[in-house]
Amino acid sequence: MPHADSLILTLVGGFVLAFVFGMVANRLKLSPLVGYLVAGIVVGPHTAGFVADTELAPQLAEIGVILLMFGVGLHFSPKDLMQVRKVAVPGALAQITAATGMGWVLGRFLLEMNDTEALLLGFSLSVASTVVLMRALEERKQNKGEIGRIAVGWLIVEDLVIVIALVMLPMILVRPGEVLDPSALALSVGWTLVKVVAFVIGMLVVGGRVLPWLLVRIAHTRSRELFTLGVLSIALGIAWVAYALFHSFALGAFLAGLVLNGSPLGHNAAERSLPLRDAFAVLFFVSVGMLFDPMVLVNKPLGVLGVLFIVIIGKSLAALVITHQFKLDKATGLTVAASLAQIGEFSFILAALSMAEGAMRAETRDLILAGALLSISLHPFVFALIDRIGGKPKPPEAKAAEVSPDGPPRLQDVV
Repeated sequence: MPHADSLILTLVGGFVLAFVFGMVANRLKLSPLVGYLVAGIVVGPHTAGFVADTELAPQLAEIGVILLMFGVGLHFSPKDLMQVRKVAVPGALAQITAATGMGWVLGRFLLEMNDTEALLLGFSLSVASTVVLMRALEERKQNKGEIGRIAVGWLIVEDLVIVIALVMLPMILVRPGEVLDPSALALSVGWTLVKVVAFVIGMLVVGGRVLPWLLVRIAHTRSRELFTLGVLSIALGIAWVAYALFHSFALGAFLAGLVLNGSPLGHNAAERSLPLRDAFAVLFFVSVGMLFDPMVLVNKPLGVLGVLFIVIIGKSLAALVITHQFKLDKATGLTVAASLAQIGEFSFILAALSMAEGAMRAETRDLILAGALLSISLHPFVFALIDRIGGKPKPPEAKAAEVSPDGPPRLQDVV
């Protein structure tokens, strides 16, 4: 492919095929994300026909990561998280631990991985996709209710854990042939934590005053283009600063969105950046699909089934046990369990980072991608199943008609 037109061909091929397969997925009642991943497989090097620029696509994906994390920050509500903190924080941490343990068992004893790779496999499978969950809850009209707050709060805690992990993993992973120096590792981790804390405080205190003021100044120009450009410049610029300091775009982009979310023009910033965020999110999933080798479904069918079992069955059962311990009602427990029965963007990012650090093989990454593709495809059916067994919340009038003093406590009673 000539270098001069590789960018335009990659963009055209990615967007057009993503649209086509996204429409097909939508008609089949599947998430459009499935179509975007399939589009990436079609233009990837592992299938016949047109092949997009495999060196350019990951860079476009990085922009997608930045804008995805920026969007997470823009919609992150500390107030909503605090309302469900007593359920979401311990619940998410316990579920991540359980899924990571199951992944370690699968990788260590069935797939013959070393301990590090097996743990990274489990960690990648432990985090669900916020994008997939939000769309599912919107379709079910549960995104504003009590159940939706618990499920979203749970995933926000997972997102925060991943952001921290993306900063810390490059330091604690030992490349093949390297010798671990505990004192040097402790010093490196400690210094990085100091920088992270200083960066976060600086963003929340200084950025919390400067960035809203800057947005107001830009808004006074009455130029939509300059306002949109200003919002994107803030997101990309702060992400680059975080990358220079911690080799992580995610932390800077998330904090930029969080700071702007608390400003008077936060809603306008979210609205202006939405089209570009959606476009690059599509390219992100397309680029992930380009990495996937479909032959893993043939070469490692037991591995794929094991990954799928952990994502759909293992994580859901763990969530049911945890929500039962908090004495949440059946509908809430089943909805949270179904919400976690998929993996997405953060699993891809973790797998890519693990490969870049030499701690994960391409075959393991393909297992994670296969698990993501299949679990996102099956997610609507998981929700349909839990509705049949009592996961669908009762209408308000039905709840009001029930008088049961010994019934399960409400969320307000738990938190």
